[in-house]
Amino acid sequence: MEAKILVIDDDRKITAMLRRCLVFEGFEVQTAAGGEEGLRLAAAWKPDLVVLDVLMPGTDGWEVCRRLRAGSSLPILMLTAKDEVADRVKGLDLGADDYLVKPFALEELLARIRALLRRSRQADTAMRPLVYADLTLDHATREVRRGGRPIQLTAREFELLALFMEHPRQVLTRDQIMDRVWGIDYGGESNVLEVYVGMLRQKLEEGGEKRIIHTVRGVGYVLKE
Repeated sequence: MEAKILVIDDDRKITAMLRRCLVFEGFEVQTAAGGEEGLRLAAAWKPDLVVLDVLMPGTDGWEVCRRLRAGSSLPILMLTAKDEVADRVKGLDLGADDYLVKPFALEELLARIRALLRRSRQADTAMRPLVYADLTLDHATREVRRGGRPIQLTAREFELLALFMEHPRQVLTRDQIMDRVWGIDYGGESNVLEVYVGMLRQKLEEGGEKRIIHTVRGVGYVLKE
């Protein structure tokens, strides 16, 4: 399942635009037109990330950020029309994870959201092994095993397998994988993903095991039995 994103902003044009953009990118989205409504939705819906405007009537973004951060590591990306250092510092001191000044490019917003989600997922999975079928991946020890057989992976192979194991049975497009494993600005060999998938398959299957990473022609790859 893709990440759940809560957008809290009293400007309905911005929330409508962000909803369309984020849904198109595959995210599940809810919006709130004010701070109190946003806090209620956050408590009930349990989003994976919050996009939060600062200047709102009533309960403003500063207060929403402070209350969301209390006892929670929920990623918060703050939006503001101000580009003053004092405002950025205040938001970060209250617990915001990142800051974006309006007007902003949607491509930058998406890149920041994905970066925050990556960090959040890495922190969430760092202390618990990922398990799918007979395959186990431990972020803490960097160990991978299949049916008890240890598998030695390079750093990039490990990141690629971890992405698949974080999204079992979900088809990941080529662009999604390249963005999350190699980065949005990667400009190297165009067939690098195919090469790495091939090397990863070879290591996962060298004990005679069945294929677990499958090609979805014209789309990408999926981890499934």
